[in-house]
Amino acid sequence: MLWNWNTIDSCFLSESWQIQNEGMMAASCIGVILLVVCLEFLRRIGKEYDSLILRQFKQHLAAQVVLSKRSCTDLPKLGPQTVTFRATPLQQLIRSIIHAVSFGLAYIIMLIAMGFNGYIIISIIIGAGIGKFVCDWMIQKVVVGTDEREKGASDTEETTMCCG
Repeated sequence: MLWNWNTIDSCFLSESWQIQNEGMMAASCIGVILLVVCLEFLRRIGKEYDSLILRQFKQHLAAQVVLSKRSCTDLPKLGPQTVTFRATPLQQLIRSIIHAVSFGLAYIIMLIAMGFNGYIIISIIIGAGIGKFVCDWMIQKVVVGTDEREKGASDTEETTMCCG
């Protein structure tokens, strides 16, 4: 396992993935780029799913507050209250499956990198850059004209061409 720039006779993950010609090396590099883009996509899916279940909880909570205000109009107003959100077992199962798949894919990419082939490592870096660009586009909302201490400095919303 030494750093190398070999194209022919390079071997990755198993004996069956042995590069026999330049075309196989080019296809392997493209495949590795796509694999890393898929990893970034999975990471984005995890973030989006967490945001979704939290939004659903907030909507449910807002509906409960409206209902309680209608039925309890004569009660004194309470100050701010804290409500703890806990994912349901199904939501947690989905979260853990997304995490496990992305974790496994990250380990496969790491094992591919352990071939110490310069072209493959460059492909991994390119894939990470493309994946970040395509799947993790950040949009920042900044509140202007109000006291930021009262409303919070900003809300981060990440949308993307492929995922949001």
